[in-house]
Amino acid sequence: MKISFFSKKWVVVLIHIAAWVLLFSLPFLLRPSMNEDQEVKKGGNHGVNTFYIVNNLLWVGLFYLNALVIIPAFMYKRKATVFVAAHILLYIGYILIGRVNRYVFDPESQSQPFNWRIHILFTTFIYLFIFAASTAYQMTRDRIKADKLAQEKENENLKTELSLLRSQVSPHFMFNVLNNMVALARKQSELLEPSLIKLSSLMRYMLYDADGDKVTLEKEIDYLQSYIDLQKQRFGKNVTVNAVFNQMDGSYAIEPMLLIPFVENAFKHGTGFIENAQIDIELKAKNGILNFEVRNRFKESSTETKDETSGIGLPNVKRRLNLLYGKNHSLLISENNGWFTTSLQLNLQK
Repeated sequence: MKISFFSKKWVVVLIHIAAWVLLFSLPFLLRPSMNEDQEVKKGGNHGVNTFYIVNNLLWVGLFYLNALVIIPAFMYKRKATVFVAAHILLYIGYILIGRVNRYVFDPESQSQPFNWRIHILFTTFIYLFIFAASTAYQMTRDRIKADKLAQEKENENLKTELSLLRSQVSPHFMFNVLNNMVALARKQSELLEPSLIKLSSLMRYMLYDADGDKVTLEKEIDYLQSYIDLQKQRFGKNVTVNAVFNQMDGSYAIEPMLLIPFVENAFKHGTGFIENAQIDIELKAKNGILNFEVRNRFKESSTETKDETSGIGLPNVKRRLNLLYGKNHSLLISENNGWFTTSLQLNLQK
């Protein structure tokens, strides 16, 4: 997983340092030049600058103490009394520390009376500002982490669900193909060996190629064509299969085993005790749009159940399409004049 540039620790540290330097430089940047000239003429203000730096470092410490320690330890654990007590003690402590800092680092102020009222008001204002900024920072940071974690969990759940849906398609496919192998073995057909080779290539696709998020459309078509060839060997002249897969204007990627359930469904319900059984399959991809249509004859009055796993493919593929493509796909299923038709359109550029 690629880490965002602004998520790197050293970048975050630099951003924080830059923000604090900018914030505490504002009084100097906004100070009138006349006052600055007067201070320079007085012979320096080393003590005032030292007091200012130490005082600001203490405020920075309060910011991170509240964000990283007090809020997680007390606020998030609903220890309101301890949370309030901790800040009251810190507030009093900062008032006293501010007075000590003034006395130690600004000797010139020792000759003047100390104004406690102004000192307390100023400290209160700064304390509330740091407290609010620190609390908002930590809550926003934790919210972003929670949202990121929720998104990661959602992605993992999505991957798990898609894997389960895909695994449900595979046994159904294998059930049909193995039946075909059994039939060829009983007939001692010469087609058994090439059929086993085809089955081997299909297994390789399912175990390795289909394990990724995407495959090339060409590989998916090869998979469909091999499956159709195996089924044509099984049914022979009992079913007419017309498959057209050569209408593509470029190379595209698609989720593996997304199209096979439509073909499986056609062979499952379009064969057997059906006169003039026929299956038409057409795929074309142009300008990033995939159009895939499968048609098969069926008996409207038939109540025959093909096998116990009948109907497992289409519900799963509908779910996969909704999860993967959302509004970037359309699926139409219709029954008309003895024909069952599924028409799928995908936007492969999304």
